[in-house]
Amino acid sequence: MKALLDHDPFRTLPPDDLDKVDHWHTGRWPVRWIEHPDSPTPPFVSAYRCVFEAEAPAVVRIHVTADERYRLYLDGQPIGRGPERGDRRNWFFESYDLQLSPGSHCLHALVWALGELAPLAQFSVRPGFLLTSEDPVWNGRLGTGVAHWETALLNGYQFTHNTVGFGVGCFFDLGQGVLPGDAGWEERVTWVEAAAGPEAVSAGAYNQHGVVGLLHWLRPALLPAMLEQPWSQGRVRYIAAGPAEGYLRPQAAQDLAAEHAAWAGLLAEEGEVTVPPHTIRRVLIDLDDYVCAYPRLVTRGGGGAEIRMGWAESLYEGDVTEWWHTFRATKGHRDEIWGKVLATDYDVFHPDGKAPRVFEPLWWRAGRYVELQVRTADEPLTLTALSFHETRYPLTPTATFQASDEQFSHVWPLMVRALQMCSHETYMDCPYYEQLMYVGDTRLEILTTYCLTHDDHLPRKAIELFNASRFPSGLTPARYPCRATQFIPPFSLWWCGMVHDYALWRGDRDFVAAMMPGVRAVLDAYLGYRNAEGLVAGPPGWNYTDWTRAPGWHIGTPPDGEKGASAILTWQLALILTQVAGLEVWLGEEENAARWRRHATAVAHAAQKAFWDEGRALFADDLSHQHFSEHTQCLALLSGLLEPAQARQVGQGLITDPDLTRTTIYFSHYLFETYTRLREATLLFARLGEWFELPTMGFKTTREAPEPSRSDCHAWGAHPIYHSYASILGIRPASFGFQTVEIRPLLGPL
Repeated sequence: MKALLDHDPFRTLPPDDLDKVDHWHTGRWPVRWIEHPDSPTPPFVSAYRCVFEAEAPAVVRIHVTADERYRLYLDGQPIGRGPERGDRRNWFFESYDLQLSPGSHCLHALVWALGELAPLAQFSVRPGFLLTSEDPVWNGRLGTGVAHWETALLNGYQFTHNTVGFGVGCFFDLGQGVLPGDAGWEERVTWVEAAAGPEAVSAGAYNQHGVVGLLHWLRPALLPAMLEQPWSQGRVRYIAAGPAEGYLRPQAAQDLAAEHAAWAGLLAEEGEVTVPPHTIRRVLIDLDDYVCAYPRLVTRGGGGAEIRMGWAESLYEGDVTEWWHTFRATKGHRDEIWGKVLATDYDVFHPDGKAPRVFEPLWWRAGRYVELQVRTADEPLTLTALSFHETRYPLTPTATFQASDEQFSHVWPLMVRALQMCSHETYMDCPYYEQLMYVGDTRLEILTTYCLTHDDHLPRKAIELFNASRFPSGLTPARYPCRATQFIPPFSLWWCGMVHDYALWRGDRDFVAAMMPGVRAVLDAYLGYRNAEGLVAGPPGWNYTDWTRAPGWHIGTPPDGEKGASAILTWQLALILTQVAGLEVWLGEEENAARWRRHATAVAHAAQKAFWDEGRALFADDLSHQHFSEHTQCLALLSGLLEPAQARQVGQGLITDPDLTRTTIYFSHYLFETYTRLREATLLFARLGEWFELPTMGFKTTREAPEPSRSDCHAWGAHPIYHSYASILGIRPASFGFQTVEIRPLLGPL
């Protein structure tokens, strides 16, 4: 069982040991990393094993990590996966309590390092494996670099590039060599003594000269174990005898309906399916929901056969023949399959004619539709078991919401499911394409989490990792952890807003205070992007604001957002300066608060002078007053820096002007916040229509953008959960730490 620690056992010194411990060497672990002596170059998969004895029943706590990832087993039974995703300076280790009976036992770990083929969110320092116990006796039996550990390379794993989901890592070609799970696999690989690698050190450790090398800085895991549970839903939608290559295009006339029952039995774990020699079968499975899962397929016989397993969120309409066609293709109703195209990459499995063969990709897959493509050679192939184990962060809502409008009950499960599918070892923008934690997405995901559960492990980790990600400029990258650095400067400001949200909804003063040096650095950096007129002008990077396709907008960047002065970026700075000033007051930093208020007033004054359009009584997006948007009006109003009369004018224009560029799914959060300020229930409910239509279109989760949407699962679209509580019911914190509460319902037609 995984144990969450509230301290690092190798970093904290008990008070009674203060005179006995060499302080210069605190944080040094009593073990070393181990690795294969051949130092293979990634990508590769290796196994480690250690046989040991227990004289009596015992519960032994161990601490485990790997570079890049591991799966740990005790006597053949899975113990856990890891390490929890982090970075070089936040390399997490898991802690487990082993229940040992008297006798001989074997710990073994499957460890893989994929290098450039790993998911973009996966870092690496040096491939290896690390395990220790705090008990010196058990450490002598189990500790890596201390006890006797063996390692072997597994040649049954090959790796192929992913062309569809560019951020999620490679696909796997399994079975052209030995796999764990093969009969007698441990006797078929070459075991050698594991080589001792670098020393193991806790984050913040150093030697007597204050020096820390290029090592993993180890920290206790912050999250509970990811959920893993069998997925019991699903049905066979289509079976065809071909084609041998290319994307699947289901046609009702070609459906082998007589075979559905047998394949359905396999899916329900009630039977087997045998495919004759020299036969092709392409089977389309509908999981009946959006699922992130580890697939597992067991086969018998079928030497020379090949099985491909591909995943998709939906099928596409039109002439899709290459993967890049999917970015401009429409999907239509997500339940429909006939005449559409299933476009996906595949994991590939190679039966060897023996029994049994177990095929399990090393990473989970995501989507609603699964295709099994089977091609046999000279032998029949029997598929004896097919299963999916759902995985995600164990986010279980404890709050409920009911309304007289049944549309809420229909869309609510989709929004909860979207948040669950984008919550893993970090939050994610989307599980299918990128699996990356973006600041803008994460702020909305966290607010939604606050409304559903008291569990804030994942929000705290997100806030902390973004703080750790900051560059010398002070700004965060757009997404983190990620090996490919991307800058979206407005997202750095939204991270400051994220800290403000945490202070309001949770109120851990020490945690917020620890984030404030980073918050201040972001603001100082952003203030440097003002031009001579005091306007934010072209911060370097992608100044993404929303997936708006209006004239003047370019790939999500507002008018003049790339090089010129932008009202949206300027008012966003004014808003965040105001919020941070409030944080400083709460923390007793009145001098800092006065500074931020002074800057906020100056920024707002500059925006007033440059962007106010007297004729339309609105703020323009650009200096030439050619573009006007809901985005700019929202940020100006939310800043709280407008005079009451002008605020009424802007609010009236936001409500009545039909020519404003409209917010889309992501930025609608800020529109809904503004409608709540304006007490404008009618428009809020009208704009929720974009969510109410999702169930009628076959969606199982919330989408990324208006149609055609790349991603069918984007949890930034779950923010109406937050607004159901904070805006419609009107329950939100009125002071930091929820010490006081504001209840102002905005029930509209309910």
